[in-house]
Amino acid sequence: MDDISLADAKAHLSELVEQATQGKPVRITRRGKPVAQITSIDREPKPIDLDNLRALTNAMPFQDEPTRSWLAAVRDSARY
Repeated sequence: MDDISLADAKAHLSELVEQATQGKPVRITRRGKPVAQITSIDREPKPIDLDNLRALTNAMPFQDEPTRSWLAAVRDSARY
């Protein structure tokens, strides 16, 4: 387990969270004494409900214009 100061933890929080999700816990220290620990959470992935997914995609409106044309128009317009 790695120890890191609170000031360094503030500066590199996203990196420390990523490290913890990979199974490497991090201990945060203040004035050399451990005060907190970042570890991953064990969680079960939810199964995908295919019927709900189909219902959602079937409810989406059909796009008349191809995405390529729409994106080009947005890119070339003044608002982008």
